Amino acid sequence: MAKIEGRIFDSNTGEVVAARVQIQDPTGHNIGPEGALWKVGTGEPFFYSGGEFSVQATRGYYRVLVERGTEYRPWQKTVEVTSAHTETVDVALERWTDLGTLGWHPGNTHIHYDEKETRPDERLRYDPRVEDLRMTAVSILKRWDLEYATNKYPAGILTEFTDTHHVVQCGEETRHNAGGAHEIGYGHVMLLNLQNYVDPISRGLLVDAFDPDYPPLIYACDDARRQGGLVIWCHNGRGMEAPVAAALKRLDAMNLFDPYWSDVEYDLWYRMLNSGARLPASTGSDWFVSSANRVYVDTGGTFDYGTWLEGMRAGRTFITNGPALFIAVNGQAPGATVHVKPGEDITVNIRWKSHYPIEQIELINDGKVIKRHSPKVEETEGSLECELSVHADGWIAARLGSTCRDSFAQPVWAHTSPVYVDVGGVKSAERKEAAAILVNEIETSMDWVRSKGRFYSDSQRNEIVDLFLQAQELYRGVAG
Repeated sequence: MAKIEGRIFDSNTGEVVAARVQIQDPTGHNIGPEGALWKVGTGEPFFYSGGEFSVQATRGYYRVLVERGTEYRPWQKTVEVTSAHTETVDVALERWTDLGTLGWHPGNTHIHYDEKETRPDERLRYDPRVEDLRMTAVSILKRWDLEYATNKYPAGILTEFTDTHHVVQCGEETRHNAGGAHEIGYGHVMLLNLQNYVDPISRGLLVDAFDPDYPPLIYACDDARRQGGLVIWCHNGRGMEAPVAAALKRLDAMNLFDPYWSDVEYDLWYRMLNSGARLPASTGSDWFVSSANRVYVDTGGTFDYGTWLEGMRAGRTFITNGPALFIAVNGQAPGATVHVKPGEDITVNIRWKSHYPIEQIELINDGKVIKRHSPKVEETEGSLECELSVHADGWIAARLGSTCRDSFAQPVWAHTSPVYVDVGGVKSAERKEAAAILVNEIETSMDWVRSKGRFYSDSQRNEIVDLFLQAQELYRGVAG
C-alpha cells in the first residue's frame, strides 16, 4: 500500500519542529497515523506531529496542511499518489514574524484537561511545542468529584515536560460558585508559579451542598503571593469578588476571553482600570489548548522564566490569537506610567503585524474609542500615530480585530495592556462613574453574602463583608 511521509522543519534554522497536520484524502475525509493525538476544539481537525508523520494512502490527490503556533505561515500542498510507493513531503515552515527576537515571548496561563482525556502526558508534551509557547500553565481544579486529567500533576515546574525553550508548570484554579443572583459566586482565580497548592481549592457548592461560602478568594491570593506565586483573575473578571480583589491590590493580571466561547468583551476590565486599578492583560484557552489565545510578555531579551513572570507583573504584555500589537505613549510601553500636566498633548504610536488581514485598529482611552483605523484594502501590517490631549489620570491601550478566522474558526483579535497616564491626581468623569458603579455592585454582593451565603459562623460571614466594605470604601473615595 502507498504512504505519504513528511518531515517538518523550520526553514530558517533547519530544526525539525512539532506541528499540527491535516491530511484530506481523495474522498474529503481527514486521515492521520494510527493512534495519532488530535487537536481539541472548534474549526479544522489536525493531528499532532513531533516533526515527522506517515499515513497510508491510495491513489488520488491528498491535501496536506501544516500549522505551528501563530508566528508561522500555514503550509499547504497537494500530493498526488499514483502507485503503491511512498510519497515524501518536506514541510519547510516559514515565519511571518519572530517576536522572540524582539524580546516578546508567548504563554498560555489557563489550561485544564478534562476527565475524558486518557493521554494527558502525551498531550502536554505536544501542546507547548505545537503551539510554540514559551510558558504553558496547566492547573488543578475541583468541581465535585470529577477526576480531571491534569489534576494528577504536582505544583510547580513540571520538569519532564520542560526544556530550554518551553517551561511547563502546574498551578491551581481556586474558585467559588454559588446560586441565585450570583451564579458565579466569588469567581475563579489562577494561581501560578506555586511551590505548594493553596487550600482550599474550591469552596461552597463546588465541594458539596454543605460546604460554606468561605474562605474568600483573597485569602488564596495572599497564600499564593507568600510563596512567590502569580495571581490572575479568570473569565473577564466574572465573580463578585473580582472588583474587591482589584481594589485591595491582590491581583497581578486579568485573564480575558478565556474560554474562547465567552464574549470578546472588556467591560469589567475597563471599569476597574477606569477606577484606578492597574491590571495587565493575560489570556489562556481554559479547556485544553482549544484556541490560539496567548499572552505575549516583554522580557527585554531571550526567554527566561523568571523575567517572563516579572514582565507579566509589570504589565508589559499584549494578548492575541495571532496578530502582534504594540503601543507606545510618549515612548513608554504598556505597564509604564507617563507623567504629564493637565491639558498637555501626548504622542501615541501603534504598530501591528498579522498573517491574516486586519480590518479595524482602535486607540482606547479610559474605555472609549478615541481613534479608529479601518483599512480600505486587505492590510496585514501598519502603524498609526496621533496626538492626544489628556486632562485627567487614566490609561491608554490599543486593540484590533478582523472577521478573518484562524483554523480554530475564531476571528482574529489582539489587545495591549494599558499605558497609565498621571496628571497629578485629577479624576475624570469616567473614573468617577466607574467607581460609583462598583460601589453599587459591591453593595449587591454584600446583600447576597448577608442573606444567602452559607457559613458555619457569624465570624466567617463578617470576614467576607469586612473585605467587601474595605473595597467599597476605596471605590467610594474615587467616586466622590
